[in-house]
Amino acid sequence: MKNAASLLAAIKKGTFHTVILAMPDMQGRWIGKRFTGRHFAKSVAAHGTHACAYLLTVDMEMDPVPGFALTSWDKGYQDFALIPDFSTWRGLAWLPGTALVVADVMDAAHEKPIAVSPRQILKDQVARAAAKGWSLKMATELEFYLLRETYESAQKKNWTALEHYGTYIEDYHILQGTREEPVVGDIRNLMEASGVPIENSKGEWGPGQHEINLEYSDPVSMADLHTVYKHGAKEIAMQKGAALTFMAKYSDKLAGSSCHIHASLWDKAGRRSAFSSGGRGKAGTRPTKEFRWFLGGAMSLAREFSLFFAPTINSYKRYQAATFAPTRIAWARDNRTCGFRVVGEGDSLRIENRLPGADANPYLALAATIAAGLHGIDHKIDPPAELAGDAYKAKVSPVPKTLHEAIGLFEKSAAAKAAFGAEVHAHYLHAAQAEQSAADRAVTDWERGRYFERI
Repeated sequence: MKNAASLLAAIKKGTFHTVILAMPDMQGRWIGKRFTGRHFAKSVAAHGTHACAYLLTVDMEMDPVPGFALTSWDKGYQDFALIPDFSTWRGLAWLPGTALVVADVMDAAHEKPIAVSPRQILKDQVARAAAKGWSLKMATELEFYLLRETYESAQKKNWTALEHYGTYIEDYHILQGTREEPVVGDIRNLMEASGVPIENSKGEWGPGQHEINLEYSDPVSMADLHTVYKHGAKEIAMQKGAALTFMAKYSDKLAGSSCHIHASLWDKAGRRSAFSSGGRGKAGTRPTKEFRWFLGGAMSLAREFSLFFAPTINSYKRYQAATFAPTRIAWARDNRTCGFRVVGEGDSLRIENRLPGADANPYLALAATIAAGLHGIDHKIDPPAELAGDAYKAKVSPVPKTLHEAIGLFEKSAAAKAAFGAEVHAHYLHAAQAEQSAADRAVTDWERGRYFERI
C-alpha cells in the first residue's frame, strides 16, 4: 500500500537514499526539495516542509511578478507549507534510490490549503462534482518532439537548425520508431517501473514527434501521473544525450504538439457511466442527457476557459487549419477536425477535448474541463448540432487566435469566477497578463530578420 508507513519502511530498508517532495507550479513543473531519506523519515514525513510562497507568483524564468494578492515584496515573500500526500509516492526507476512524493500546499500554519495551487484547484473541481453525486474518469494524450541535441547544445544554437531524431513524418511508422527506441522505449519502460501505467507510444505527424499515452484514472491521479511522465521524459532524454520539447508549436513548418483530454462522467462510486444508457457495444451507446449537457457546457465555455488549455503566447500558434489541431468550436463523432471529438461505445463513451496543447498545465486543464462540464449540467446546456465534414471550413465559433484574446475572454467570464472563485480567477488572470506583457516587450529573431536591413 502507498502510505507513510510503506515509504518509511522502504527508506529504513535502504531502498531509497533520496526523497523528492514536490508541488506543481503554475506552469505545471515540479518544484520542491530533495531530502536525504534519513531526514525525510525523521522530520519531513510528519511535518512537511516549508517553501517560499513566491513559487506561485513567478513567471517561466522564475522572476517574481508584482501584483499578486498571495504574496509580494510588500508581504516579505512569506513561506507556505508543502504537506506530503503519501498516496502518491513512487520510486523513480530512472533515478535509482530516489522516491518522489507529491505535496499539497498549505498556509504556514497548516490550517488551510492555498486556493491558487494548481493541485488544489483541481481537487476543488473534483469535490464540486462529488457534491453533485458525480465522479470522473480522465486521461491525457501528450505529444513531444525528440531531438538529437542536448538542452545545452540547443541553447548554443539559439534553438534553431536543431537535428531531429526523425527525418520524415513518422505517424504510426514502426521502422522510424525503432531508431528512437533507445530513448522512447526507455521512457515507456522506466515509467512502467515507476508506477506510471503506459498504454503505448507511437510516431506522430512530424519528424521526431511522438505520443505516449497513459492509462485513464481519476482526475487528480491523472494530473499527477501526467506531470511525473512529462518531467521524467525530459530527465530520461537528458541521460541519453537527447532533448525533447513539449512546446505547443515548436516550428511554424511542422505540426504542433497537443494534450488531448478524454473525460467521462460516472456515478459517485465510479461504477455506472452517466454518459451512456448502459450495456456494451453500440446498443449501449445512446448518449444520456448528462452527456449532452456536459458536452454543451464544454463547448459553451471553451473560449472563456481557453487560458487553462492554451496558457502561453506559443499555444495559439498551434491552432492552424489542416494540421489536426482544432480551429473551431465544433463536435462530431470520431472527427479529428473538430475541437471536441466523441469516441467510444457503451461504458467507454467519452468526450475528447482537442483544444489543449502539450504546454498546458494538466491540473488546470483538467479542472477547466470538469468545471465547464458541470456548468453545462447545472444549466442544462445542449450542444449545437453535430458537425458533418471538415470543421476547418465550418462557419462556427473559432478558438481564440492569441493569448491576448484569451485573456480578455477569461477576464470577462462570469462562469470562470463562479467555478473557480474570485481569488483563483484574479490570480491566473494576473499571471497571463504578465506573460502577455513580457511577450509584448520582446524583440524576436523574426523581427530582426525582417527589419534589420530592409526597413
